[in-house]
Amino acid sequence: MSAKANILAKLRNSLAGTQPLVDDFDEALVSEPWRYPPEQRVPRLRQLMEAVHTETHLTTLADWPALLERLLTEKQLGSLLIAPSTPWGAQLAEHFAGRSDAPHLKAYDRPVEEWKAELFNDTPASLTGTLGAIAATGSLILWPTREEPRLMSLVPPVHFAILKASEVYDNFYEVQQQQQWAGGMPTNALLVSGPSKTADIEQVLAYGAHGPKDLIVLILEDA
Repeated sequence: MSAKANILAKLRNSLAGTQPLVDDFDEALVSEPWRYPPEQRVPRLRQLMEAVHTETHLTTLADWPALLERLLTEKQLGSLLIAPSTPWGAQLAEHFAGRSDAPHLKAYDRPVEEWKAELFNDTPASLTGTLGAIAATGSLILWPTREEPRLMSLVPPVHFAILKASEVYDNFYEVQQQQQWAGGMPTNALLVSGPSKTADIEQVLAYGAHGPKDLIVLILEDA
């Protein structure tokens, strides 16, 4: 018998003659104190996120590309990393199609080893979708995929995130239940409330130490 099989056998044998504990979990304890009327979810989310240096904007499915263009201009961001195969990437590419004044849209379409220097040193901003948000904690839910790897939201100094207002949930427990997280999760499932920050050095708060220094959330009210 292998060492692994021997350990597992001991664990199984240790349960002999025992009785499982009654499952008396009360989901109300982790959900009821953090429920909000539907019309309060987005305002609460914005309040909590803006309190920790996150920038939020209300917009629509039709208007967000124009808003993003204005923000890119105001912040003097000449290029943007997108995932062209996602709905957001495709919509933005169409918005800028054929325009000589458009910012340079970069696609995350190669292994990171092939363009690591450009990604880390010459990619000032990125755009990703989200899986929703949590009103109770003021957090975005990021769910990295093959099209939108974790580095898209981690490396560029400015991160733009698309959030559907209809996908702002009351609390974390509700998210897990409604989206059936138990059925499978990615390597990284992230809750993000604001840009990267630290006060490790002399207790001086600094942004951008371990990720984006600016987080900008575009909330689509009709989606």
